[in-house]
Amino acid sequence: MMKSAGKASWINTLSIYTHPRVLGMLSLGFSAGLPLLLILGTLSFWLREAGIDRTTIGHLSWVGLAYSFKWLWSPLVDRMPLPLLSRLLGRRRAWLLLSQCVIMLALVGMALTDPVVNLSHMVFFALAVAFASATQDIALDAYRIEAVALELQGAMAATYQAGYRVAMILASAGVLWIAAAVDSSAASYDYMPWRFAYLVMACCMSVGIVTTLIIREPNVPVNTLLSENEQYAQRIIAGWNLNIRLARMLVWLYGALIAPFRDFIVRHGRQALLILALIALYRISDVVMGVMSNPFYVDMGYTKDEVAAVSKVYGVLMTILGAAVGGLLIARIGIMRTLFIGAVLSAVTNLLFVWLAGRGHDVSGLVFTISADNLSAGIASSAFIAYLSGLTNTAYSATQYALFSSVMLLLPKFVAGFSGQFVDAFGYEAFFITTAFLGVPVLVLVRLAGKARFEPQVKAPPEMPVSRQMNKS
Repeated sequence: MMKSAGKASWINTLSIYTHPRVLGMLSLGFSAGLPLLLILGTLSFWLREAGIDRTTIGHLSWVGLAYSFKWLWSPLVDRMPLPLLSRLLGRRRAWLLLSQCVIMLALVGMALTDPVVNLSHMVFFALAVAFASATQDIALDAYRIEAVALELQGAMAATYQAGYRVAMILASAGVLWIAAAVDSSAASYDYMPWRFAYLVMACCMSVGIVTTLIIREPNVPVNTLLSENEQYAQRIIAGWNLNIRLARMLVWLYGALIAPFRDFIVRHGRQALLILALIALYRISDVVMGVMSNPFYVDMGYTKDEVAAVSKVYGVLMTILGAAVGGLLIARIGIMRTLFIGAVLSAVTNLLFVWLAGRGHDVSGLVFTISADNLSAGIASSAFIAYLSGLTNTAYSATQYALFSSVMLLLPKFVAGFSGQFVDAFGYEAFFITTAFLGVPVLVLVRLAGKARFEPQVKAPPEMPVSRQMNKS
């Protein structure tokens, strides 16, 4: 009797992946993952084949910095309506559609530009893709947070990651395959195959555009959510005896630039520092280890084909599986417990690289290690995305999430910069063991956050109560 009830319960849990908005996130994740490699790794391949020098290619990689500074214009995405589009689609879908259309047009511009003839035009279009893609990320994160209740955030994160990973495969291996298939002069550089491949990628952005037009705007009453902070600003500015137009502009600027930060501090109080510390450290074990993983594969004698096959097949599949498992665990046992499990697995799987280092060139060992590492990363990522989503106030979803995601990578990226020096001084085994121990403070922070009785809370969208969301197929 208990057994059948348990089975039914797990079947109900699995049904979260049939929710329309969860399914829609698969296509939106695809739209988010497509542009990144088209302006970084894949573009570098194209430029080098075209004879562009390595120094210039390295400098062009700075276009990716747009993703690191997206928090600077995230308040505009939160607060500034777009003429006509916001009235027709709503504030989230309007920014999504605009950014997706810009990405598509800029990819067409890249496709129609031969870098040998006009490199400056290629740089301009790549920058346009980067800024539009970062803007899409801002609007998409806000939509994901506001669209469903907390119980479904893990599932939204899982389907988002699945779509994102598939798009990255298409934008890397897929582009190379398409270009190679239509290249009649493989021995020398030919612009036309790259033109065709990038035009295909531009067309693929229609997946996100169609999805944006189909989905419904989250029913979040903006005026109600913002009224408290705006009234606070109005009371302060009223004493300054300014003209009405200037006073209104200052109130708007306060709501866009200051209120999101004040709101976070006021809501969480003393716990704010604990939360920020957890955000800053949660992924440090994975990020620091990841910088040296590819050099490690080379030094162990693995070929490019072996690493590509394992990471593109087993790695991607296990990441998607891990993300799905993470979504289920969140629905079953909650965010904080899943967050703890993800942190444990992320640290422990780093020790598998110590085992692999002792085996030398062992493809089966590589498959096992990468599979386990990516499975744990998928679980941890789903839990962490859901955790960050629960921290945000839906009045400032875009701004606060953009800030959290920036804090998330700041310290890990800085520490990772010293990873090569550490390996040179102490070797790979000591490095991987150290990265595993970097996960210990994370476990402590998760436990402290749990003892503080802090569990992220996200209200269900008014049009669909939580109970209906969990049972809707």
